[in-house]
Amino acid sequence: MPSSYSISIRHLQLLIFYVLHLISFQWEEVSGYDDAMNPIRTYQVCNVRELNQNNWLRSDFIPRKDVLRVYVEMKFTVRDCNSIPNIPGSCKETFNLFYYESDSDSATATSPFWMENPYVKVDTIAPDESFSMLESGRVNTKVRSFGPLSKAGFYLAFQDLGACMSLISVRVFYKKCSTTIANFAVFPETATGAEATSLVIAPGTCVPNALEVSVPLKLYCNGDGEWMVPVGACTCMAGFEPAMKDTQCQACSPGTFKSKQGDSLCLPCPANSRASSGAASVCSCRNGYYRSDTDSPDSPCTTVPSAPRSVISSVNETSLVLEWSEPRDLGGRDDVLYNVICKKCLPDRGMCSRCDDNVDISPRHLGLTQRRVAVRNLQAHTQYSFEIQAVNGVSNKSPYTPQFSAVNITTNQAGRCSCSTAIAHTMTAQRSNARIEGLKAGTPYVVQVRARTVAGYGRYSSPADFSTNLQISLLSSLTCSNGSMSVLLAVVRSDQTDITLNIYCLAMEIHFPVLATESPIVTPGMKVYIDPFTYEDPNEAVREFAKEIDVSCVKIEEVIGAGEFGEVCRGRLKLPGRREIIVAIKTLKVGYTDRQRRDFLSEASIMGQFDHPNIIRLEGVVTKSRPVMIVTEFMENGALDSFLRLNDGQFTVIQLVGMLRGIAAGMKYLSDMNYVHRDLAARNILVNSNLVCKVSDFGLSRFLEDDPTDPTYTSSLGGKIPIRWTAPEAIAYRKFTSASDVWSYGIVMWEVMSYGERPYWDMSNQDVINAVEQDYRLPPPMDCPTALHQLMLDCWVKERNLRPKFTQIVATLDKLIRNAASLKVVTNSTQSSGVSQPLLDRCVPDYTTFTTVGDWLDAIKMSRYRDNFVNAGFASFDLVAQMTAEDLLRIGVTLAGHQKKILGSIQDMRLQMNQTLPVQV
Repeated sequence: MPSSYSISIRHLQLLIFYVLHLISFQWEEVSGYDDAMNPIRTYQVCNVRELNQNNWLRSDFIPRKDVLRVYVEMKFTVRDCNSIPNIPGSCKETFNLFYYESDSDSATATSPFWMENPYVKVDTIAPDESFSMLESGRVNTKVRSFGPLSKAGFYLAFQDLGACMSLISVRVFYKKCSTTIANFAVFPETATGAEATSLVIAPGTCVPNALEVSVPLKLYCNGDGEWMVPVGACTCMAGFEPAMKDTQCQACSPGTFKSKQGDSLCLPCPANSRASSGAASVCSCRNGYYRSDTDSPDSPCTTVPSAPRSVISSVNETSLVLEWSEPRDLGGRDDVLYNVICKKCLPDRGMCSRCDDNVDISPRHLGLTQRRVAVRNLQAHTQYSFEIQAVNGVSNKSPYTPQFSAVNITTNQAGRCSCSTAIAHTMTAQRSNARIEGLKAGTPYVVQVRARTVAGYGRYSSPADFSTNLQISLLSSLTCSNGSMSVLLAVVRSDQTDITLNIYCLAMEIHFPVLATESPIVTPGMKVYIDPFTYEDPNEAVREFAKEIDVSCVKIEEVIGAGEFGEVCRGRLKLPGRREIIVAIKTLKVGYTDRQRRDFLSEASIMGQFDHPNIIRLEGVVTKSRPVMIVTEFMENGALDSFLRLNDGQFTVIQLVGMLRGIAAGMKYLSDMNYVHRDLAARNILVNSNLVCKVSDFGLSRFLEDDPTDPTYTSSLGGKIPIRWTAPEAIAYRKFTSASDVWSYGIVMWEVMSYGERPYWDMSNQDVINAVEQDYRLPPPMDCPTALHQLMLDCWVKERNLRPKFTQIVATLDKLIRNAASLKVVTNSTQSSGVSQPLLDRCVPDYTTFTTVGDWLDAIKMSRYRDNFVNAGFASFDLVAQMTAEDLLRIGVTLAGHQKKILGSIQDMRLQMNQTLPVQV
């Protein structure tokens, strides 16, 4: 039977067109007409005047082709029972869809039996419109899906229980993600998963001439046949650049190069270099030009400097001062240094040789940065030649000797002994005093001091002159290596040949800026949370906010778990004048440090400030005996996440919403006290025997310790963060506020409605960060009311100031509880998840209010694609309203989140135009 329905199947793969085969019982194949009056063949049944109808129609065997989930589109007409006179009460207006899996085409007219089980029922199919004899048949179209499939193929079956109907066409198909290229990686065609909300991982391979930059390479194929959340990436290797809209890597053309792997384009060769062939990763230097070992491949080639100019010599007996000007040509570099080569010449032979080591060239003779040296200890009445060389970073690459300027001098008579011929001594002391021994009596000396830290040396102090037969005090300034000014006070005590220097370095105090947090808004008379870590003595905070309990009042009965600092026990508390109650007891393990004790008791200092029915209640602490204990009320059902998993599907929606309302009320109380929890999750909510949920776990130490064994908490900016529950700004900038707690509350809502399922399933923490950044949001759990999922999406708005406050969340949940009918509207489980506008402030832009397509893109915050739309010819709203996902991809809208947002707005535009064109996603 041919199908008369056709749509784009970019994401759909057809399994079969002609699937129906008449097997038995009252169905007959007849000719008819479709809506356009085209002749068609249909299967009909109309035995409404007979009781107890059970008519079956089965398809041929349909191979599965490794598909896990199958979709069935049915076109049919049904006659209105009221239009058929004189019929018994057995007339129906529905039929049933079944399927049967098999590993071979083995079905017969009697096997499998015509009944539910072995056939699996998919759904009861009801028409949107029926017809009477006075009207033409109205064609209904319904789509149903089923899975997971595991055998080689399956049969479809249609059961009629007394309707008057025609089955016009049946189309069986599955959804897939087509082969695509993202981040320079090829991802193969991938069928969708077994469930409509499944994410199927597809591994990727780099395109030719590209290399991986992060692994593993994978994309997620969602239930609608869309790629999303790319993980890992490839980039073009050195010598190749992106091409064909970033889907290929092509070789750099001759004369251009690319030195590093990455997404950058090929560049023209730097100055004084060339690339004669394609795919060059470096341009070779021309003759006479070089790169130093520290130069990058994309730096220009340079050459050696010319000789220094204008050398001036000043001879003073056996000393000499040389000065010169920089070379006319620096070779294209700024790292020029100078060498001074001393040569002693024999006048009778005209030969020169290197000077002896006793010639002193100050500050040194090689690697000079300044253009002046002083030369001492020359011999009197002797000829010398001094060569001043200019060198730079590529001089060692040149095969030639560095260029130089020479000056010849002759010393005159020998000078008297002076400090210039004295020997310099250097000593190091770690204290503020030093003793110098072995000095000559009655001899003048010069002392200079400088400070050193891990940052390096500071400047020398001003020279202090003294003689070993005097006793004087010195006062001079000293610059320390960290840049702050200090004062050096050197008191010289002399006993003719020894001196002692006492050095006092008074460094300036350095003030570091403190990051300001948001100023709390405090209502007069309202109780405000006080951070116990602000107390100089942490024990004072414990004494102020936690009541001390005598250890004789506490009786430990059994260990029920392990905490961060020790064991968690169940026990009994009997205080004077009060009845005995069951309590939870946290103990501090033996051998604790002072910091562990402080961190352990800090939770009690925090908890003791709270008094609310949805916050875990602190009974008191035991600090004056061992072990140290924190005693709280006992919650019989333990942590919320494990409790929900243990009781999967056992509660009504009203009960679940009641739990959520309690958590929200507790968080509203904390928010009103200006307390930010930072770790709100179902594992940190405790449940008592009356299903009352209470917020717990106020310890902050987990953010200070690094526990690699716990995958829930991932390091970020020096602390540990529960990535799956944490708002994007808190992950990126450690910006924890009540708004970030609201984001976490949305995740808790999802955990509750999914009965403790792990958020984002088996995705890695980095994949979760990437997905949230690309506007992916968790889909509604099974049977989740639409209003609750919308509230989750409101909590996950990227702009934190647009998220609802806990006051609004409590009010919304109260309204839903009072209007229980609103909780019966269930979100379609096949819809894609994504960012929605806030429930509290929703509005759809009216496209008629915009003058141009660009204005419309501005309104939906997609202005970055203005040029893409204009250049592709989509300049009117009529053309935009006909766009598909394929069109968006073709014009350069490649991000899945952006495609979904634009297509959603296009759908709104079509509704405003009263159009019914399907959006292809």
